[in-house]
Amino acid sequence: MSMAPQPPVRVMVVEDSLVVRQLLVHIIASDPRLVVAAAVSSAEEALREIGRVRPDVISMDIRLPGMDGLEATRKIMSEQPTPIVVIADSIEDSSLKISMNALRAGALTVVEKPVGLSSAGYAAIASTICTQLYIMSQVPVVRQRSFAPWREAQVSWAPRREPEWSPARPSIMGIAASTGGPPALARVLSALPRDFPLPILLVQHMGAAFMEGFASWLNGLVPLEVRLAQDREIPTPGRVYVAPGDRHLLLSPAGTLTMSAEPPFGNQRPSATLLFQSMARSAGRRSLGVILTGMGEDGAQGLVEMRQAGGYAVAEDESTAVVYGMPAAAVRLGGVSVSLPLDLIAPRILRLARGEGE
Repeated sequence: MSMAPQPPVRVMVVEDSLVVRQLLVHIIASDPRLVVAAAVSSAEEALREIGRVRPDVISMDIRLPGMDGLEATRKIMSEQPTPIVVIADSIEDSSLKISMNALRAGALTVVEKPVGLSSAGYAAIASTICTQLYIMSQVPVVRQRSFAPWREAQVSWAPRREPEWSPARPSIMGIAASTGGPPALARVLSALPRDFPLPILLVQHMGAAFMEGFASWLNGLVPLEVRLAQDREIPTPGRVYVAPGDRHLLLSPAGTLTMSAEPPFGNQRPSATLLFQSMARSAGRRSLGVILTGMGEDGAQGLVEMRQAGGYAVAEDESTAVVYGMPAAAVRLGGVSVSLPLDLIAPRILRLARGEGE
């Protein structure tokens, strides 16, 4: 019996530039997985039409006349939650910051704005836009909720864990995320003090063009110093080293950072698995790994190897993950020491880092 074909994903395009709007409509219409359900020029129009159009996913420009894309994202996520893909100019600082805050407000990912059929890289950008719209349309979004109920539930929370073993005091920490990652990373890192005693190596799946803006945005939000990692530097405590765009971030046996152009691993570069594997080899039982929300399985195999080397691994629990993909894969493979809701991760990390055990 043949399966009925899936209906195409309905996309609402929000873009004030007529030229870019027509270009996006052309890009989306050329992908058989997608169909343009509506194309509007302002956030106000999008909010008026969303109830009637009921799109599966929204392509959201960030710089709009009147209400900007950040405010539109907030309103949509509180009134009619719909997966949102932010389409942003990667080189303008002001739109980069708005884009990152839109991710914090509930947008799922940010991709580069196309600039014309003849421009270099157009085909790659067009393909990325269509793939992200399709993938993100499948994410079950919920109304932006306050995180307070988790705090109230701490008393009765029973983490999934294996209690028989006491970890060594770690010397370095790796943390990784994908879909839903920026707000989750901001939440964990902002709860760590400025004098946090470990260096932190960070992998976030995001378009290469946005990584510098992402590091700068995170640096402005958290007590720790956050910046893009550089080849051969020595990681120091209290600093967060972000894997740069399209490069693997590794810890060398000498304890220095390595930026690697080796091929993508599991379709990812940077790869969380390669980071965690390198930490397992170089830091062994003194490695600490954290895996947060994200699609797919990146990081899972790396955490398995970290635990086999005697290290400790924390996964975000399903109750708080925007997409319970990467953490679920790590749990399934046996790569996780404990699963915790997002707000309980930083306190656990801090106790471990200070040598206070679990």
